Amino acid sequence: MKKIIAPIFAILLASCDGETVKNTLDTTVAIEALTEYSTVNKVFQDIGNNSGDAVLTSEGTASASAKLTSTKADGPVITIDPMDFTSFPKTITIDYGMGVLCKDGITRKGIVTIVSSNWYGVEGSMHTSTFTNYYHEEYKVEGTHVVENLGENTDGDLEYSVTITDGKITTSTGATIEYTEDSTRTWVAGSDTPLNIWDDEYLLDGIQHGRSSKGVDYSLTVEESLHFALLPRSIKAGILDIDVASIEDIKLNYNTKMVTILGKNFPFGI
Repeated sequence: MKKIIAPIFAILLASCDGETVKNTLDTTVAIEALTEYSTVNKVFQDIGNNSGDAVLTSEGTASASAKLTSTKADGPVITIDPMDFTSFPKTITIDYGMGVLCKDGITRKGIVTIVSSNWYGVEGSMHTSTFTNYYHEEYKVEGTHVVENLGENTDGDLEYSVTITDGKITTSTGATIEYTEDSTRTWVAGSDTPLNIWDDEYLLDGIQHGRSSKGVDYSLTVEESLHFALLPRSIKAGILDIDVASIEDIKLNYNTKMVTILGKNFPFGI
């Protein structure tokens, strides 16, 4: 979405006379809020992907031992307790230490702790992630991330509810961005290779809210399911409605590659 922010800024200025923009909203602040949103959304979507991967990895390595610490040369230390197939809840600790450069080019450090009520693929299982001095690049992450397996839909694809409460990103300058989410993720590709998240694709539906570091409120509603691919990271299809402060009619259409602002359509590149 970051590639779309600058064109939106230009379109807003071109769509209104200067006085209207001034009276409606400080457009620069609105664009800053959208830019911050694109960052915080990417971070929390990433957390969902990596937490699910950790649970699946834990399932693949479970044994009869009571506790196991597994170190990957190119990844974090994952600790599973208790380390067996049947005892729940399990606490899965992902420790990136002082920093791990991961396959997607992101450096992560600190600890993510997941408490799972059952394995990731079991209907009704709950997976609650919390954070201890956890950083995604230079961004400190806080909050509670809960995923619940809702079972298969009519197409045979697994669906998961995602709830993020008290989400907060703190930048290197000390600015804070607040974020909440109530959404559904449908796993549409890559489920047959559960130990490789990079071929995964999913559909996202739901609502996201937040407040920028300058106190500007924003909300995003998925009008038509957003189709995410992880590698390369992209949104392949879908429609997203955006309200930021008093501007309530921004629509991103990933099907047509058009953005609608104040009733006017403009192409965008992604």
